[in-house]
Amino acid sequence: MSGDTRDPVVVPVRRRRLKDRLPVRLRHHWKPAGALCAALTVAVYFFGDARVSPYVTSSSRVEADAITQNIEGTVGLYDASVSHSIQLTYEQTDFNKMMKEFEDEGTKDYISADLTIDGVHLEDVGIRLKGNSTLMSLRGNGKGMPGGGRNMPGNAGAQQGDPPAADQGTDGGRDRGQNTGGGPGTAEEQPGRKTGNGATGGPPAATAGQGGTGGAASGGQGDAGGGPGGMVTYDLSEKKPEELPWLIKIDEYVEGRAYQSEREISLRPGADEQVPLNEALSLSLTKSSGQPAEAYSFTSVRVNNRPAVSRLMVDNPDTEYAEAIGDGNGVVYKARAGGSFEYRGDDPSDYETSFRQLNKAGSQDLEPLIKLIKWADKASDEEFEEELHQYVDVDSLATYIATQNLLLNFDDISGPGKNYMLYYDLDTKKFSVLGWDYNLTFSGDATAGPDDKISMGGGRAPGGEGQNGNGAPEGMPPMPEGMPEGMPEGMPEGMPGGGNGEGGRGGFMSGNALKDRFLESDAFDAVYKAAYKKVYAKTFASDRAAKALDTIAGQAREVAGSSKGLDAAVEKLHTTVTERTAALAKNKQVTG
Repeated sequence: MSGDTRDPVVVPVRRRRLKDRLPVRLRHHWKPAGALCAALTVAVYFFGDARVSPYVTSSSRVEADAITQNIEGTVGLYDASVSHSIQLTYEQTDFNKMMKEFEDEGTKDYISADLTIDGVHLEDVGIRLKGNSTLMSLRGNGKGMPGGGRNMPGNAGAQQGDPPAADQGTDGGRDRGQNTGGGPGTAEEQPGRKTGNGATGGPPAATAGQGGTGGAASGGQGDAGGGPGGMVTYDLSEKKPEELPWLIKIDEYVEGRAYQSEREISLRPGADEQVPLNEALSLSLTKSSGQPAEAYSFTSVRVNNRPAVSRLMVDNPDTEYAEAIGDGNGVVYKARAGGSFEYRGDDPSDYETSFRQLNKAGSQDLEPLIKLIKWADKASDEEFEEELHQYVDVDSLATYIATQNLLLNFDDISGPGKNYMLYYDLDTKKFSVLGWDYNLTFSGDATAGPDDKISMGGGRAPGGEGQNGNGAPEGMPPMPEGMPEGMPEGMPEGMPGGGNGEGGRGGFMSGNALKDRFLESDAFDAVYKAAYKKVYAKTFASDRAAKALDTIAGQAREVAGSSKGLDAAVEKLHTTVTERTAALAKNKQVTG
């Protein structure tokens, strides 16, 4: 046959079934995958609107945010034996924009700047304003204190042309330059404690701007005036950026970079004759007592083509600072100025405005801190006395509280600025309290003893006993007419007219459960007095504080040169330290 004439066989093509289109591996394991999808569906349906709390359960002690570029420099950043210099250079348009945003909104954003420090050049560091009440004068009337706080009580006699003064500032750090003059009033007895045999006060201190006599401290340094209790404010100006309080962040624009293992440097308020000697002295004495303290040194500072001024630069507490404490075997929680020591539930996100975790983020969390706050909030007096040692290193707490009293520092863990950090030891599972930001030390009554409460001007909470009838503590001038009610928006809780009155102590002193309940309990009196004696022996005995001040004054003059203004500031602080030393030496609770 010539060929097959039969029709070709047509084989029908079957369409692929849906399951055949799936990958072979998925077809073989479809049951577990299906169960997972079903579980997810159920979870979304029932818990889709539930709040998820980010807890970290890892026990790792390794710091995740590592330094990858460490610039060594030529001389030690905080080596007091050498002179230091800082040059900041930035675009004026960036600065103008930053200042406008701060004036309008109160925000403090970083701008890029070039930094030359001790001859070493670093490009693109971040700089921003640091402080809250310190910076009021930059925002103008209606946005901060009138005239930058210069019309506050205690400055009624201030004349135009008076030297600009220092004030307290808050920013996760309270920034202020020099200390204040001796505020009105005397030391107030600690709540619930008996007055000891030593001196517990004296006649009211001199009004702001005058040297106190008759048992009251003459004040830290510089001319007082501008705020309650002799507290004073700087008349800052954007036209003098070299005098502004700055935070320099080495790694803001270059990830992992540090200068001599430091990521942040704080330039404290106060320049030349107003350089904060009291803060340097407090840091020195705190370190000599065996407690952690930030490193510091004096430096000349020049911004763009502006004249150079002398400033105090301080190691701002950051990751590296936290890791250096206790050989890195702990977590540091830094209190925020606007926060509180109040139990708000078990959700860590509810504590973001109260505390900042400085180190081990990602490997440790806020759970220990929340447990501490919850216990302190709910424990009865009897439970507090019996269980405190389970949560807190009691000896360390006693040492901290004693130190703040000796330094005449009202703005500590119980002060309006919340100037404290909590260190959680991963070995002992206990907390210690750490001090920082000693901007208001050596102010008030130099004769205060262990049982006296160091308070703002010796006053009591507004509206309570000791008021002069016009909203100010007894001994202070009345609030001026036309003064707006309350405090400016954004002021830290616990300040006059603001805050939540934490610990039942609102107004001037917000309080803190750990310190207040510790001092109110007779059960801890012995350990407190023992700690007081030990710290005293390392700080004020044998004129140790006066000798430390002489050293610090020499360091300041090395940078600033000798001047009548600086000499006067040194002498004023020296008078306060001398009075404090003499009063402590006569107090049998301290030396007996």
